[in-house]
Amino acid sequence: MPPTTTTITNGFDSRVQSPRPGTPEPSSRQGRRNTQPDAQLLDDDGAISQKLEACLKHIFTKYCTAAPLAVSHKAHGLSLLVPPEGAYLTQEGLDAWARDTNGAPFSQETKDELVEFLDVTDDGGLTLKGFMQIYQLQTDNDEEETWRDLSNHGFDRTLTLVSTRREEDFDNQPVSEPKPIPTSTGSCTNRVLSISVAC
Repeated sequence: MPPTTTTITNGFDSRVQSPRPGTPEPSSRQGRRNTQPDAQLLDDDGAISQKLEACLKHIFTKYCTAAPLAVSHKAHGLSLLVPPEGAYLTQEGLDAWARDTNGAPFSQETKDELVEFLDVTDDGGLTLKGFMQIYQLQTDNDEEETWRDLSNHGFDRTLTLVSTRREEDFDNQPVSEPKPIPTSTGSCTNRVLSISVAC
């Protein structure tokens, strides 16, 4: 039943059907009602929430270069990746992440600012801590931008990884025995050991 509006004119109460019955309520987006409220990106102290941290680790792992193997967690049937200790983004990984997130790699000026102000390796590779710092600052200043980034990487508003063509392709790759880590740079996702772990 469409919403009605009560108006009082000259002491008479009349109920009028809303002229825009499809208009979403304030707690909904794009004309559909949300069954659940959005997940919190930041906790009460303004730090990254645990759920957001898990999402960001997954995103970071898709582009990082690392030392040991990564381990995946199952969440609603889809794997959430966890970066290995010492993982970082090379310039190539940073460009790939920026392209997948924003449609274009960062300018050299932006890359220089990242190296100057965030946690990086001695060679200028963005660490997981630095990656978290980016999203801490961004979310604090523009939460919707972070939601767009998460959506671009397959997460919904409850911070659940939903199936995307890219994720399906990755999840359907056969799992082979772990191999020694090559000395050349490569993506962490090329070396993921599939282990189900209760989250």
